[in-house]
Amino acid sequence: MMKHTVRTTDQLAKVIQGIRKQTGQSQLMIADKVGMLQKTVSLIETNPDHVSLSSLFKVLSALNLELVLQDKSQITDTQDVW
Repeated sequence: MMKHTVRTTDQLAKVIQGIRKQTGQSQLMIADKVGMLQKTVSLIETNPDHVSLSSLFKVLSALNLELVLQDKSQITDTQDVW
C-alpha cells in the first residue's frame, strides 16, 4: 500500500474515503467492524473536524491502517501529498 502524506483533516478524510472505496468496503461495513454507526464513518469522510480521535482510530483500525508521525523536514518526496 502507498504512503500518504497528510497535512490537513480534509486530506485525511479523502485518503480514508479513497482507501475504503479501493478496498471495496462500504461505510456500513467499516462501522460494523468497530461497533459504530455508519453516520460516524460518513462524518469522518465529510466533516472530519467534528469527530473524536477515538472514532478516527477505530476507522483506521477497520481499514487496517496506522498513523505514523514524522518530522516535516525529513519528507523528501511530496508527490503523494493529498
